[in-house]
Formats: sequence, structure tokens, C-alpha cells
Amino acid sequence: MIRRFYSLVMRGAQPLLRRKLRRRGEAEPGYLEAVDERFGYYEQPAVPGALWVHAVSLGETRAAAILVDALRRLDPSLRLLLTHGTATGRAEGARLLRDGDVQAWLPWDTPQAVQRFLAHFRPSAGVLMETEVWPNLAEACRGARVPLVLANARLSDKSLRQALRMKRLARPAYASLAAVWAQTEADAQRLARAGATVSGVFGNLKFDAEPDSRLLAQGRAWRQAATQPVVMFASSREGEEAEFLRVLAARREASRATPTSTPTAPTADPAWLLVPRHPQRFDEVAALVQGAGLSVVRRSGWGDQGPGPAQVWIGDSLGEMPLYYGLADVALLGGSFLPLGGQNLIEAAACGCPVVMGPHTFNFAEAADNAQAAGAAVRVRTLEEGVRQAVAIASDPRRRGQHAEAALRFADAHRGAAARTAQALLQLLGRPQATERTGIQRAGDGSRRSPG
Repeated sequence: MIRRFYSLVMRGAQPLLRRKLRRRGEAEPGYLEAVDERFGYYEQPAVPGALWVHAVSLGETRAAAILVDALRRLDPSLRLLLTHGTATGRAEGARLLRDGDVQAWLPWDTPQAVQRFLAHFRPSAGVLMETEVWPNLAEACRGARVPLVLANARLSDKSLRQALRMKRLARPAYASLAAVWAQTEADAQRLARAGATVSGVFGNLKFDAEPDSRLLAQGRAWRQAATQPVVMFASSREGEEAEFLRVLAARREASRATPTSTPTAPTADPAWLLVPRHPQRFDEVAALVQGAGLSVVRRSGWGDQGPGPAQVWIGDSLGEMPLYYGLADVALLGGSFLPLGGQNLIEAAACGCPVVMGPHTFNFAEAADNAQAAGAAVRVRTLEEGVRQAVAIASDPRRRGQHAEAALRFADAHRGAAARTAQALLQLLGRPQATERTGIQRAGDGSRRSPG
């Protein structure tokens, strides 16, 4: 009964979805691509038997890329059906496609749309990345005998509370999953409370990502040419940039009011590198910075020479985070200074860039806590305190070097989730490349060995 009511609501909301897509498409034209696919109507031909991987947005797609690479090393014949929910996810996912692969939008979660989706593509199995569990989709896969798994799975306390409030809807969806491979023990416990049967705790796929060495080297070369330390605000979110600019204005005012020879004088400002999380906000953030009376140069105008003179550099490009982390001495973690859950700090660690994070890291709680314990990250209470800490680290080569080395050690110590997940998935599919395993696996036990 509850799922029938949910389905009626989802069906009735379809006109609102179309309107939302039109609005989003004004800023991001990718949302206007193949809109009918959102409702289960597909024109591209499909060959049955592909492995379906759903990666809703940019972060999930990057995690999916790591898993797909591990799968293809074990099974080069793999054919992929890749679905998304956001334009940035779809654009990033296009880079993963090979001959025989197909890319599409995942349909809106009505029974009719998901049934059309499954009837058209007839995948051998489905892999949901991280958090995307939809009731009608899960039920349709169960009915069509398409094994559906949740990989790199995580569930925050907030999401668990929501799932428990809607347990008559959420619990059957989680219970129908053929396998759930959690990032952490804490995620496994929360997923079990939501109704899932957890098959393994494999760690976070994102630790297995290798930063683009060319981009990292370019960023470091530009850092060597810079005449002052560089502090980055990585993946900043709406509301954080305004507070960041307020902190910078207060620093400038304090600097003018306090003689530089006094012990309480603020440390001289470094170069500020601001990289917004969402590309549709690049222009908005640039205007915000200019409105605060600060000069700006944007990555789109740097060319091969690197950033020119300005008070704030803005990273307005996609796929270049290793370049930005290479350019920075230290990074403030976006999403952690407002109650947004924080962005992922793993890529920063893999690039050897120390992180200063705020109090709100519930989306990646264990990774954040482990990074802090390892010396790869520093936690602060406010953005003002974060800026002070970041400037202090960037201005002290010895301290910065210690944090950078700790970040690299932290990243290296947590690798291995991709091999574990790929083997488990191929075993589920009955592929001979998978190593036989039994029972619940834990990152750090015997399952940590590389595939043999």
C-alpha cells in the first residue's frame, strides 16, 4: 500500500520534474539532453547482458570509474550500461565508454518507467554506487531477476533517520538488494538497521584513484613559480564563499589596524585559490569575489602560463582537481563549514595536499576522523579559525611538509577496495575471473590481498 501511494506521488510529480529540468538546462545544457529517457523512453539500441552501473553525480561517477577499471582488468570483455542523474555525472561518465557500451539517464522512479528501462536494456546485473536506492527500481529488478547491488555503500546518520521514518518504504528496498558492500563498519551497521544484508566491508573506492600525474606536475610547477604561499578552498559550496570573503575582509581590516611588527598582527595573506563545487556557480562566485572588491583571474583564462597576478584565483574547470591540489600548499575542505556534510578529502590526500576541515563532515565521517588521526587533516570549529590554520600551515614549510607526508601515507594505507569489489561482483555474476570468497569480508583482513 505504501509503495502504491509513493508511486502515485512520483507519477504526479513528473510535470514538476520536466519544469525543473528546463530550469536547470538554462545553466547546464546537459540537462536538456535526451529528456524522454528520464521517463523510460530510450531510442539507442541495446544488446542484452551488459553490466549496468548507476552513478548519480560527479563524485559517484569518479568512484564508478575506479571500479570499472578494476573490472576490465579482470574481464576485458565487459560491456557497460552507465546511467546518471546529473549533467556533470553524465559528462564525466562519457569518458568511461568503450565500443559496445551505452550511456543513458536513469528514469524517474515510477513503476512504468523503470519497467521500460529494464525491458529495453535487459542488463545482467545492476550496481548502484554509494547511496542511490529507489523503491520502485529495487522492486522491478527483483521481479525481473536482475541482481541489484549497492557498491561503495555509505549511509549517514541523517540518511538513516530518514530511512527509519519511511521504513515501510525503505526497508523492502534495502532488503531486496542482492549484495551490499559498505565503505566502513559504521556504514555497515547503519545499512543493516535500514534493512540491508551487508555482504562485505571493503573500504572506499576513491582511495584507489591515481591522480593525473600530468596535471599534478603542472600544478606543482606553477606553485614553484608562485612568489607566495597558496591556500585553496576546495569544492566550496553556496554560502561558504560569502563567509570566506567576510573572513578575508576582516583580515585585511585587522592588518590595516595593527602594525605588522606586533606579535598579534595577522600573517600576510597568501594567494587564494577558490574552486567551487558546482560548475553552474562559477560565474556567480566570480561575481561574488569581484563584488567584495577583490581582483580575480579564472582558470579558463590562464592558458599554459598559469595564474596571473590577482588577489583570488578561481578554478572554473572540471576534471582538474589534481592540478589545483598540486598548486596549493593546503586546502580548506568545502561543505564542512556549513552543515552540508563535507566534500571528499581523499583526492587531496592522494595529491599530498594537507586539509583543514570544519565541524561538518558527516558524509565522510570515518575518512575525516582517520585523516585527522593520521595528521593528514586538521579540524577546526569555524571558517575564520580554518583560514588562520591554513595560512599558518602554508607559511611554515616544515609543518606543511609533515602534513603532506602524512596525507600520502594515509591515502596509501587505505587502498584495495577496487580489487575487493570487482572480485565480489564478478563472483556474483559467475564469471571465472573472480576469486572464490565466502562470508562477510572486511577491509584489512585476508581480503586485502590483490587479485591473484
